[in-house]
Amino acid sequence: MDKGAALASSDVVHHHPPGVTAIGIGGTGSSSSSSFASWRAYGRALEQTPRRLSRRAFASTAAREEMSRVRSRSGADMARALRWWDLVGLGLGGMVGAGVFVTTGRAARLYSGPGVVVSYAIAGLCALLSAFCYTEFAVDLPVAGGAFSYLRVTFGELAAFLTGANLIMEYVFSNAAVARSFTAYLGTAVGVDAPSQWRITVHGLPDGFNQVDLVAVAVILLITVCICYSTKESSVVNMVLTAVHVVFILFIIGMGFRHGDARNLTRPADPSRSPGGFFPHGAVGVFNGAAMVYLSYIGYDAVSTMAEEVQRPARDIPVGVSGSVVLVTVLYCLMAASMCMLLPYDAIDPEAPFSGAFKGRERCAWVSNVIGAGASLGILTSLMVAMLGQARYLCVIGRSGVMPAWLARVNPRTATPVNASAFLGVFTAALALFTELDILLNLVCIGTLFVFYMVANAVVYRRYAGSGSEPAARGGGGGARWPTLAFLTVFSLAALAFTLAWKLAPPEPRGVRAGLLVACAALAVAAVAAFKARVPQARVPELWGVPGMPWVPAASVFLNVFLLGSLDRPSYVRFAIFSAAALLVYVLYSVHASYDAEESGRLDGDGGGKVQDEACTVV
Repeated sequence: MDKGAALASSDVVHHHPPGVTAIGIGGTGSSSSSSFASWRAYGRALEQTPRRLSRRAFASTAAREEMSRVRSRSGADMARALRWWDLVGLGLGGMVGAGVFVTTGRAARLYSGPGVVVSYAIAGLCALLSAFCYTEFAVDLPVAGGAFSYLRVTFGELAAFLTGANLIMEYVFSNAAVARSFTAYLGTAVGVDAPSQWRITVHGLPDGFNQVDLVAVAVILLITVCICYSTKESSVVNMVLTAVHVVFILFIIGMGFRHGDARNLTRPADPSRSPGGFFPHGAVGVFNGAAMVYLSYIGYDAVSTMAEEVQRPARDIPVGVSGSVVLVTVLYCLMAASMCMLLPYDAIDPEAPFSGAFKGRERCAWVSNVIGAGASLGILTSLMVAMLGQARYLCVIGRSGVMPAWLARVNPRTATPVNASAFLGVFTAALALFTELDILLNLVCIGTLFVFYMVANAVVYRRYAGSGSEPAARGGGGGARWPTLAFLTVFSLAALAFTLAWKLAPPEPRGVRAGLLVACAALAVAAVAAFKARVPQARVPELWGVPGMPWVPAASVFLNVFLLGSLDRPSYVRFAIFSAAALLVYVLYSVHASYDAEESGRLDGDGGGKVQDEACTVV
């Protein structure tokens, strides 16, 4: 054992696998015992990697620890200045970006036809189920870490680090790509071919890296300055931009209903090549379309990272998160209906569905410029919300000890995580300057869908298995880790089998595919029913909980597995590469930094209950 290690009571818990009695490990240390004090010290640390992994990988913290001592490592507190209407605005701004102007056309043309309206409703229901899972954690654990903190208190440090690292990479890469697309949409709004006129070609650099986009860099840096200055002021700016963007969307919807034809909802442009009806490709097409348009809902998860800055988490977070998802679903369904009324589904341009629908109409060509302006505003709001979220993820990862503590600092004057915001802003701007990142769809969403899947599992596990770091809540049972893990495994396998049957089972002989799907669905339903009947809940949320436990999070797990199955092979290759890189960072750096922090006592403390800010009201 390293010098200075000692056993002590603590809120940091280690369960090596789940189910083994956990103990707290604390102690004192000095800077001389740091794994990074010298190359010789680092070499000794690497020799002890297996033991340190076994000690830290499954280490979890109690909710009260995250709310008190872990949060105190940021120095000053973040200002609790947000209310439910701020969260609704942030949710709308985060979700309603430029993606909806592309995914709607692709889903309608390739899969759903006019039934894309139902696809959006199904995708909205999926998003709402995941939002419920996020909300339970955010109310009970109102800190800035979002999914990273939720998984850390449930499954331990390694699971939280891998998912958090992937999520930050998704944010950074997608923000860089979206910022570059802002240049193109802004050019459309003013009638300029922006990619050729506003980007500088650097000869000698390889294709894909030779188009310098100074507009994208300027947008990212301006947003970075804004979010560093104040979260409340950023929320106000987002509210104004989102309100104007929603007005643009309502205008487009109104123009579509005014100039559209209801007969286009059932009549294709070329009946000899395309089937007719509202559901031309049946249920399969509707659900495949739902998987594609679900990408337009990604962004509400960033709202949960604002929980540490909400005045009344128990009231404002449920309304803000769920309300924004419901409003966005209504807007998306109306947009899809208006688009399908303008043109038959087989005549829709999948790359520019809305602007293409208006260009061919007399006295309506100018509407495409309006669409470019609206998409530009949507990009600004989605960028602002995403950059707010990514900075808070990195801030809390820094608090946990697995990344440099410098990233966790909160500026006492602005009450924002300035270091994390500036670091990621500069990194994102550097990527956006040179790199063409065509990852706005499948390559962006796999990490987010995986985190949604993990959070839904974590809600079930925490409710039924409890946590070794927390006593069972009043009215709860004693915890059942292995039965809960067995249920989650069986249910995930049933969902995976259903997804594979949906994607791979041949339609002939008739009835075989339907039989496989029914069998997999029946197994999933039976697993949930048996688990609910035989395993009592170990804890009951004090303020707000997911309704219909465990059916609602189980449905979220099932749907996220199904949506993950719709992604292509390059998405999984990228996910595997990022995950392997994150694991390497954890083994070579993070586990040793976390171990040093534990040894020096920075991850431990002497008891202490859940701490609330004076500005935080729990009712």
